[in-house]
Amino acid sequence: MPAPILEVRDLRVEYATPRGSVQAVSGVDFDVHKGEFVGVVGESGCGKSTMLFGIARLLSPPAGITGGSVLFHGQNLVQMTEKELNTLRWRDYSVVMQSAMNALNPVLTIGAQFEDAILAHGKFSGKEIKDRSVEVMRLVAIDPIHLKSYPHQLSGGMRQRAMIAMALLFTPDLVIMDEPTSALDVVAQRSLMVQIKELQRQLGFAVIFVTHDMSLVSHFSDQLLVMYAGQVVEGGPTRTVFDTPAHPYSRGLLDAFPSIRGPRVELTGIPGSPPDLGNPPAGCRFAPRCPAVMDECHTRAPELYQVGAVQARCLLHAPDHVPAPLSRRPVQEEVGTRD
Repeated sequence: MPAPILEVRDLRVEYATPRGSVQAVSGVDFDVHKGEFVGVVGESGCGKSTMLFGIARLLSPPAGITGGSVLFHGQNLVQMTEKELNTLRWRDYSVVMQSAMNALNPVLTIGAQFEDAILAHGKFSGKEIKDRSVEVMRLVAIDPIHLKSYPHQLSGGMRQRAMIAMALLFTPDLVIMDEPTSALDVVAQRSLMVQIKELQRQLGFAVIFVTHDMSLVSHFSDQLLVMYAGQVVEGGPTRTVFDTPAHPYSRGLLDAFPSIRGPRVELTGIPGSPPDLGNPPAGCRFAPRCPAVMDECHTRAPELYQVGAVQARCLLHAPDHVPAPLSRRPVQEEVGTRD
């Protein structure tokens, strides 16, 4: 397998608060290869978006990276200056924000915002700027006439696609997306995701896609990271995680996932709430909510253990324990629920 284009190692992000530091992202490791679609899921507040902004170096005080590295094509983004980062942003990697209405400038037309992004990376003629802007608008199935429109004149789905078009102005190798479908209805979500996958097929860029919607990643991602309390608790091929979840938290997320197929099954959910990251539990962070908790879970912090094709942060899979399979209802009842 060729070398990954992005290597995240032991990434740590903390927020400075009056009562001390809060570690929102703790020791995250993963790779992204060219053309790969990596989904990141978990409850609200688990650190998904903070991790994403840490990778893209878009954090602002009181948040900051306190450890680890983010190697993009061999260059450590964590050690780069703002000037060096600005050379890479949009050209080599780009970010699609959660709310396009807030991310787009409300007093500039879409075309003017495209022009600003292009001119930030070199000198281009008016014709070159217009031709490229028209090209990317057509890529995302928006009539180029809307280059003259202001953000408030577009629907939510069109604004999100305009943001994706802006992210593709220089055909970057990596596009980072922070819940781009969260404000859209189910039909618009499906349309946008199909569009993203088709663009990825055509252009070959990799995607990191942060979401809380399991149905989206089940159909569109190649690799899946499940986050809980600032840590990756399970990671591996999406299909494997859905078919045979190795971590009790992954199982809980999937059992809380409704289905319109198969027999009626009661949704169990996950009792309790995530821990206070200003004072996390001494052992496993999921232990207070875990149905498979053991005594040592309260004192021993688990590492990521290899379980077949995936890695899981659970003592059930530690070398000194006998792994126990997690039973759950058949996967066909879980997939395709929100199409």
